[in-house]
Amino acid sequence: MQTNPHAPARATRKEWTALAVLMLPLLLVSMDVSVLYFAIPQISADLDPSGTQQLWIFDIYAFVLAGLLMTMGSLGDRIGRRRLLLFGATAFGAASVVAAYADSAETLIAARAVLGIGGATLMPSTMALVRAMFHDAGQRATAIGIWSGVLIAGIALGSVMSGVLVEYFWWGSVFLVNLPAMVVLLLLAPLLIPESKDPAPGRFDLLSVPLSMAAVLPLVWGLKETAAEGIRTEYVASVAVGLVFAALFVHRQRTTASPMISPDLFRGRGRTFGAAVSLNLVSALAVMGSTYFTTQYLQSVLGKSAVEAALWALLPSVPIGFAAPVATALVRRGVDRAHVVAAGFVVAAGGCGLLALAGTDSLWVVLAGAGVMACGSVVVGSQLTDLALGAAPVEKAGSASSLLETGQEFGGAMGMALLGSIGNAVYRDAIPGSAPAEARETLGGAVSAAHHLPGRAADTLLTTAREAFTNGMHAAALTGAVILLAAATVAAGALRTKKAGRAGEISPGPPGTSSPSGTSSPSGTSSPSGV
Repeated sequence: MQTNPHAPARATRKEWTALAVLMLPLLLVSMDVSVLYFAIPQISADLDPSGTQQLWIFDIYAFVLAGLLMTMGSLGDRIGRRRLLLFGATAFGAASVVAAYADSAETLIAARAVLGIGGATLMPSTMALVRAMFHDAGQRATAIGIWSGVLIAGIALGSVMSGVLVEYFWWGSVFLVNLPAMVVLLLLAPLLIPESKDPAPGRFDLLSVPLSMAAVLPLVWGLKETAAEGIRTEYVASVAVGLVFAALFVHRQRTTASPMISPDLFRGRGRTFGAAVSLNLVSALAVMGSTYFTTQYLQSVLGKSAVEAALWALLPSVPIGFAAPVATALVRRGVDRAHVVAAGFVVAAGGCGLLALAGTDSLWVVLAGAGVMACGSVVVGSQLTDLALGAAPVEKAGSASSLLETGQEFGGAMGMALLGSIGNAVYRDAIPGSAPAEARETLGGAVSAAHHLPGRAADTLLTTAREAFTNGMHAAALTGAVILLAAATVAAGALRTKKAGRAGEISPGPPGTSSPSGTSSPSGTSSPSGV
């Protein structure tokens, strides 16, 4: 049996073991997004934060992480992704200790900000190192499928772990759980993970750092606050400011000699990269926007406790472990990746359709809808991530990874703002004007107001509010389904590629040429398809 002398080397047991080590920081970073869900009451009792301080304790981690993703991805390309990974793990571990034993709200906010800095170094570094270690298209697709599954599972697991730890220990334990994994990473990463970086990165553009943060932070904050509070002047102004700085950031990248994000990622063959980033953003928009309602449904409509709701919410994550491998297997058997991604969008739209069928006592319908939607999302996310990284040159893997992740942050914030606004509008329209003011704003407000009303009046208000919220969820879910189906149509056309052979194979060619598989050739160039 003849082998292609120009085919990239296949990963060995060492690379797969290194992948397992890389999943440790990824899991913890994703868990930290939701790990404070059940710890906030105890933190409030111990540290007595003001309302503003409590919001910052909860939100500053995600804001700092989103704001620094592009900076850290570009920095990793320049100084080495493994080096940045180890730096981030050290900062993450140290900040976890400070957060666990914080004696004031200010200290905890500062520690959470450093955790966000550490998370911003860890996420693009792990993805870029996966791209650098797995050169074979099929193996890389499998590795990225694992990466995507761990990321989504971590977010679901974070809230459950928070509830369990707070139940049996003190609130600081939700941070100390990070330490063993970070110690393992610091010990094993130098032994198992090879260093990789751009051999000719150019100077680091310092001006792009504040420009990128000034673009990302106002946009994310304005969109998230719009989802929570509705459309207000200050939130619209924040989004507008972010868009202005985003335009300045793009102009800087197009005109400076050494940009933070190379425009070449989006030119020529890089158009596939741009399409993958955009479609991934749309997927996050629809899925996160729908999740905004399902979590509230479990608690405020079905009346489950926070811990019960978190445990039930784990069920939709179970099939995630099967979705990405099935998608990868289909692509390796020759199914056009455009069709697989489009099918993933359709499956996710089907999950939204199930949510639109839920009544006010439809636990299993909602869980089934969330599970189907999660499966479709993982199929889309894993395939688009592999496609984008396959289209990007290996030396730009950090920048490419950070753009994907920043797009997901934007998509999630936009989804909560858009679908949340639609659902809230339906809710407010259905609540009678005679209801208490707080009940007319949110379902949570209605639940709170019902505690101060006599029995029959309380029951009437809760029934009306729960039906109104469910109707709002229907409207948001149907909107999400339409968006996902439109994305499926775009993906089927925009991602279609001509393949020289079966998916995952490398077509013969001289050294230094790109293969249709999207893997790097010996010269380090790559092709757009990523199949």
